[in-house]
Amino acid sequence: MKDFLNQKVVPLLLKIINTKTVQSFKNGMLYLMPLTIVGSLFLLVANFPWKPVVNLLTAIGLIGPLNQVVGATFGIMALVAVVAIAFEYCKTENVAGGLNAGVIALACFLIVQESFVTTSAGLHISDVIDKGWTGGRGIIAAIIIGLVSGRVYVFFIKRDIRIKLPEGVPEGIANSFNCLIPALTMFAGAGLVYLIFKNLWHITAIEAIYKVIQTPLQGMTDSLPGAIGLALIVPFLWFFGVHGSSIAGAIMGPILQANMLENQALLDAGVPLTVANGGHIVTQQFMDQFQTVTGGGMTIGIVLFISFFAKSMQNKQLGKLTLIPAFFNINEPILFGIPVVLNPIMAVPFIMMPIISSIILYFCQYTGIVPLFGAVMVPWTTPPIISGFIVGGVRIAILQTAILALSFFVYLPFIRKVDQMNLELEKNAA
Repeated sequence: MKDFLNQKVVPLLLKIINTKTVQSFKNGMLYLMPLTIVGSLFLLVANFPWKPVVNLLTAIGLIGPLNQVVGATFGIMALVAVVAIAFEYCKTENVAGGLNAGVIALACFLIVQESFVTTSAGLHISDVIDKGWTGGRGIIAAIIIGLVSGRVYVFFIKRDIRIKLPEGVPEGIANSFNCLIPALTMFAGAGLVYLIFKNLWHITAIEAIYKVIQTPLQGMTDSLPGAIGLALIVPFLWFFGVHGSSIAGAIMGPILQANMLENQALLDAGVPLTVANGGHIVTQQFMDQFQTVTGGGMTIGIVLFISFFAKSMQNKQLGKLTLIPAFFNINEPILFGIPVVLNPIMAVPFIMMPIISSIILYFCQYTGIVPLFGAVMVPWTTPPIISGFIVGGVRIAILQTAILALSFFVYLPFIRKVDQMNLELEKNAA
């Protein structure tokens, strides 16, 4: 079985994951982390869960500035993504001038959307950037435009289709002229796309992408099958030794964050955040705090057993090394030390635990037992229970505690078997 997995399955997975498109997309989305994490801190303060604090902040005039920071972080995620993805694509192709590609991609992103807004009173305001499309709603369009812009830029530069300046011209000036032909081509293409969509369908390309691609994707991920599928991806990839958390997080992150931002928009509008009012269940916090908390596969159950109940010296020693890291969501020592990777005995609980957690949380949020998530996020190293309290309050923290305790019993028969096998090997060796 291991030979088959190593020779057939793992190479295929790595071939897909290591494509330049996937790598540039994954690396580009990492640039959003400062916006989401730091923006969450200001959002948490502005919406502090104790009313006297909110009243005090309002009285001293701090709510406005706090919300200004939130809007300038969560509200520009698509703008940052389109630049970063185009830049990272050039980097994967070893092509200089990646920032030029990013700037061109940003301009294309703005070209394919309207440059005016209409107020609720019918007032037409021109020469503006509509922030309704620069945040979560525009994230899929930003990904597509970033990848296309990066590929087109690389196409021109690798074929030396550029304006060439004499030797001795400063590099900065030369790079600026290098991108003129690619920029002209992409701007004309983006303008043509805007013209076609506007005249044939009376919408912009960014609106079409949102309606045809992003909205169905958000609906699929926000269902119970979508939640189970998301829970399956991370441990499935980790089982083959591939970093499932980073791969799944990069691919699914834009959709989960879009769900999260739409939830926050309901809260900002004063609408109760419920499923009936259009609130989303499966968000970034759903994955971070209930599918990958304490590491992919939610392996805290393994850690607790080997730390306090293991009989083999190997597992006892591993328990001492892994207990503290586990509470900061680091479980690579467990995955490769037990090991869980390519270990058929541990595959069942490793894959099933996140699925069980997802089903429980989905049911609790769907029925209103615990609240839906807004846009408050925490760094991935935030310890469990604390993270649950910050992103969702007391009820989420209690549910997270109960599920983590459940993981001990889910893993128990399997890790006990592994421990017995290790103890037999140690006795035979002695």
